Amino acid sequence: MEAYCVKCRSKREIKNPQKITMKNGKPATSGTCPSCGTKVFRIGAA
Repeated sequence: MEAYCVKCRSKREIKNPQKITMKNGKPATSGTCPSCGTKVFRIGAA
C-alpha cells in the first residue's frame, strides 16, 4: 500500500503498516516512509 510522504513530496510504500480506526469509525493505515522515516497516513481500507 502506498501513502503520500509530505517530506519526500511523493508517494511511497508504507513501511510497517498498521490498520487503525479513526475517531469517526473509518478505517485507516498508518506507518513510516522507508526513505526518510517520517510518519505517513492513509485513510481507507486496504
